[in-house]
Amino acid sequence: MDLTTPALLFPAISLLLLAYTNRFLTIAGLIRKLHEQHKTTPDPLIAGQIDNLRKRLTMIKNMQLHGVGSLFLCVLCMFLLFAGEALAGKIIFAVSLLLLLYSLWLSIREIYISVNALDLQLSEMQQ
Repeated sequence: MDLTTPALLFPAISLLLLAYTNRFLTIAGLIRKLHEQHKTTPDPLIAGQIDNLRKRLTMIKNMQLHGVGSLFLCVLCMFLLFAGEALAGKIIFAVSLLLLLYSLWLSIREIYISVNALDLQLSEMQQ
């Protein structure tokens, strides 16, 4: 394994972190909007939505944390490979990939929760 292998992950992880940040900003804006609505007219549906958003926010935080951890270990792997520590570099790279996989798994779960929340709203509108 040479330096180019972990370097291939840099653009992918960077774009992934950008997508996670966009999700975070969208949810933060929605939470602020729902908070204002809830202060003026308390509604149990809004409270349920806020609980759902709190769950999603925690998941996005963990997605970002593991994505950044993956990038950090990727850089560390490149340093180790540069220093001639091939075995340690391979091990660190493997852990970096595992962190990235976990981050992606959390992303899939967060999307699933988001779609379920939208489904509930759509079914309420149909009634």
